[in-house]
Amino acid sequence: MNDTARSTSDHRFDRRGFISRSLALAAGGVASGLAARSIAGQDGGSASPGASTSLGAVPPAPATPLEVGPSGCRWRVEHDWLTPPPGCLFGDTHGVAQDAAGNIYVAHTVHPGSTLRDAVLVYRPDGTFLRSFGADFAGGAHGLDLAREDGKEFLYHCDTRRRLVVKTALDGTVVWEAGCPMQSGAYESADQWCPTNVAFGPDGTVFVGDGYGRSFIHAFGTDGAWKRIVAKPGSGKGEVSCPHGMTVDPRPGAHGTGPALCVADRGNRRIQYLSLDGAHLGFVTESMRMPCDMKVRGDRMLVPDLESVVTILDGGNRAIAQLGDGHPSALRGEPRERFIPGKFIHPHDAIWLSNGDILVAEWVPIGRITRLRAVT
Repeated sequence: MNDTARSTSDHRFDRRGFISRSLALAAGGVASGLAARSIAGQDGGSASPGASTSLGAVPPAPATPLEVGPSGCRWRVEHDWLTPPPGCLFGDTHGVAQDAAGNIYVAHTVHPGSTLRDAVLVYRPDGTFLRSFGADFAGGAHGLDLAREDGKEFLYHCDTRRRLVVKTALDGTVVWEAGCPMQSGAYESADQWCPTNVAFGPDGTVFVGDGYGRSFIHAFGTDGAWKRIVAKPGSGKGEVSCPHGMTVDPRPGAHGTGPALCVADRGNRRIQYLSLDGAHLGFVTESMRMPCDMKVRGDRMLVPDLESVVTILDGGNRAIAQLGDGHPSALRGEPRERFIPGKFIHPHDAIWLSNGDILVAEWVPIGRITRLRAVT
């Protein structure tokens, strides 16, 4: 993969410039529109046939800063905090990650009108665009997770178009690719496998959720070698349906003692805790709709939920805030001027930034990255 450097040392991509560039590309006669997928199954598609994917005009900023959340857990909303560089239009914004230097990585499917086909965009900590890579991920960029291994950082990509887990260096250099683990005995054909996200065990195990395939969870090594099945499909204890995202939760009290695998068991509308060997430990169902992923910071866990909300759980997995609740939302395929400030459409991934702010990526075919700034 080529790492395409885009120098932007004196340029910040403001939202008005973003829209102007987008409309100029659209005026050039570029077709837009992909087939929609139901949010009850796969996300990562785009608007229904005939639905507008024009970005439109960004709604005017409110006269006073827009804030969401209850007292003691307040956040200032900054929609479109990250925007694509010239020549690029977001597709579905699926994954976000941040490295130790503070640089932010965004995985998106690449809009049909985009002339830059790189699916991974890299931003400095202040939100200015830095570089891009990953044209091979166009159309399939989904899960994006960062691991630190032996003092080095790596990105793990889940490509739903090519049905691969791909480990790369931070510059996009491919370390390895893993396709369907036919040796697991879980598949009759490789097209039954479609990985969505990964998580990292303390011993180096890479847990892979086959969220859009047959709903198994597998364990791999950091070298890409398949190890074992961790969980099988179903609705009972220890079984999962669309294990869309995962994290290894180190918090004591949330699930017993020791680290545990926390699974966004989205098809079953719950979070499920498993031991690192796959034994059932417990469920979280309160305040869960269609959880997509989880990230832990201190005693709090962040849960982007496809049904239009971002939830923050405390150390006992009780909801202390549900932010930007826009449910029910019918705005996925609408132009940007129809988006409601302060309301989410389909949060797909979210991370804690190193300063404690939150970054939210949404499953909309014109992409949206929102920063929630902690209000002191």
